[in-house]
Amino acid sequence: MAPATGTTAAPAPPAPTGPTVVFLGDSLTAGLGLAEEEAYPALLAAELARRGLPVRLVNAGVSGDTSAGGLARLEWLLGQSPAVLVVGLGANDGLRGLSLERTEANLRAIVERAREAGARVLLLGMLLPPNYGPEYTERFEALYPRLARELGVPLVPFLLEGVAAEPELNLPDGIHPNAAGQRILAANVLPALEPLVRAAAAAR
Repeated sequence: MAPATGTTAAPAPPAPTGPTVVFLGDSLTAGLGLAEEEAYPALLAAELARRGLPVRLVNAGVSGDTSAGGLARLEWLLGQSPAVLVVGLGANDGLRGLSLERTEANLRAIVERAREAGARVLLLGMLLPPNYGPEYTERFEALYPRLARELGVPLVPFLLEGVAAEPELNLPDGIHPNAAGQRILAANVLPALEPLVRAAAAAR
């Protein structure tokens, strides 16, 4: 049989993928009540791509999750070989009045294990409403900057800065950001996240 004439188009090469960025969090990260693309991790991935920094996004936000739950899920997530791990946990610990010593130990273990696995870590700080009492709320607030300082990781001081207690930026429950609020969360995180992603991309 005579060979076929003409040319066959070569298959397109796979699209390049950037570093894997895992967001380990709770309902704020999951984007409770919103479409997946409206949650701040997806907004950040889109903005990073616009800035020439495409990433492989893993949104590991689970509604109601605590620091203990995040620690329990960490090993599986580290199996995804994240270049960057964004840790947004602890709010539910505080809202449930859990032991702050245990919360701090869980967050410390998450950061340390992630770094041992080769990931860069970004910690997202949280605050509590004042009705939890001044001693508990002050201790909770101090937990995040202390961990960031002692472990040498960057910190977003308050993920919900500009959104908390603003009715027009939250769902009717007054707790979870709506789509507009999620855009502010993304803006709060971007300045700390972008340098980590750039460093991870440069190291590939």
